[in-house]
Amino acid sequence: MKKILFVFTIVSLAFVSCGETKKEEVKKEVEAPAKEVAKEAPAESADDMVALGEKLFTDKTCVSCHQLDAKIVGPSVKDIVKIYEENNASLVEFLKGNQEAIVDTDAGQVAIMQANLDGFVKDLKEEELQALAAYMKSNK
Repeated sequence: MKKILFVFTIVSLAFVSCGETKKEEVKKEVEAPAKEVAKEAPAESADDMVALGEKLFTDKTCVSCHQLDAKIVGPSVKDIVKIYEENNASLVEFLKGNQEAIVDTDAGQVAIMQANLDGFVKDLKEEELQALAAYMKSNK
């Protein structure tokens, strides 16, 4: 009985160890083409960035305070872009929280802006922030 149990254990270990090797080989085969596809993917075009920015502008509720041509709660997108360009300032740096407000500097407005930025855009990736800026600049 002990010999049968011993043989069974050895056979089981052989299957398990061979299975792990096979899984690693399959995993390597699957990962390699995925990396190649990522390298071949073209960079997003300017139109794609603007489209992504427009989607984020709507999804992140920027549109509830900022319209393209009119001041609602916050200044219009056109006014924001104009002032940032006149001052050689970066919309992306402002959105990241690395630059002070230069369009509407009223303390109450700045507090509202900061709360919104902290809630809506703080988790956006660099590319998404660039897309927001591209969308805003496309509407000047």
